[in-house]
Amino acid sequence: MLFAGACSLQFDDSFLESMSTESVIPKEMPSLADRMRGAIWGQFVGDAACLGSHWIYDLADLAQRYPVGLKGFEPPPAGHYHSGKAPGDQTHYGDAALLLLESVAEVGRFDAADFGRRFVALTDSPAYTGYRDHATKNTLANYRSFRDAHPGVQFDFQQGANDDQPATATRLAPVIVAHFRDEGLSQIVTAATRVCQNSERAIAYMHCHALVLSGLLDGRDLPAAFETAAEGCKAEGEFGAEVCRNVREALAAKSLPVVEATFGFGQSCPLASSFPSAVQAALANSDDFVAAILATARAGGDNAARAALMGAWLGAWLGIRGVPAGWRERLTARAAISRAVEAIVARMASSA
Repeated sequence: MLFAGACSLQFDDSFLESMSTESVIPKEMPSLADRMRGAIWGQFVGDAACLGSHWIYDLADLAQRYPVGLKGFEPPPAGHYHSGKAPGDQTHYGDAALLLLESVAEVGRFDAADFGRRFVALTDSPAYTGYRDHATKNTLANYRSFRDAHPGVQFDFQQGANDDQPATATRLAPVIVAHFRDEGLSQIVTAATRVCQNSERAIAYMHCHALVLSGLLDGRDLPAAFETAAEGCKAEGEFGAEVCRNVREALAAKSLPVVEATFGFGQSCPLASSFPSAVQAALANSDDFVAAILATARAGGDNAARAALMGAWLGAWLGIRGVPAGWRERLTARAAISRAVEAIVARMASSA
């Protein structure tokens, strides 16, 4: 199938050091500041690395298009969903993620209305040439319907699409980093999800994502962060048991080849497939950011979403030094990302 269904540790305030393109395994626990940096940068790097190979489901076709194998940052082929973008650009996931990152950095916290206005301004503009997925199209439709029915009334940006795919998962790292100490993190994550995904299933998976990332920022290792998150969301609403089961099945499958496991859980966009596929691929390559991202890229399907999730987890686990500088430097939006990340980290340091 070709392009199937689009779907308290001491802070270290040092800036990004120059390093090789090799992933670096820390000899000791990275500082909290460097784990926060790693989480956000890792999310963006994972997404961009899969730009050209995104949503190619047929692995034979993937191999034919890239006969020397995927190395990351391939250009999108003609006719691709992201045609017109260049290596280093973000997918549509990353476009929205950058809006959310800059919103959190500038406002100083997550603000649904601020992010929502930025999201509508970008994606509803005729000048935007990025892909508009189901979450985007239906969120815009809901926004327009409300505006037409209630002229002059402020939209609450909590009426997103009924969508259970990875839109929010690919952008949530800055929100979790900025709020992981807050008692109200669960409510903040719910509000961040509802901007574009007014879906109880999506919310359940995003609560799990937040628990994983918070656990890593608190100093847990990767398997413990997943296990604790699975247990923590087990009894949550209608979909908590599903999330818990999928994460634990991914934990049990960590020794399988990533392609095999991804085919088992599913290559496709819905979180019931993409989330456990990402968990398994992260665990299978937990000490090597590049190997993990390339492994999920080579499994095809919605690899950009999985890579964004994995990038956040592995960045929080390995720290910023585990996200190779050579890959970070390839990002088109690297200057904007750096400014926003440092603003969030500085604010968190001042409140510690």
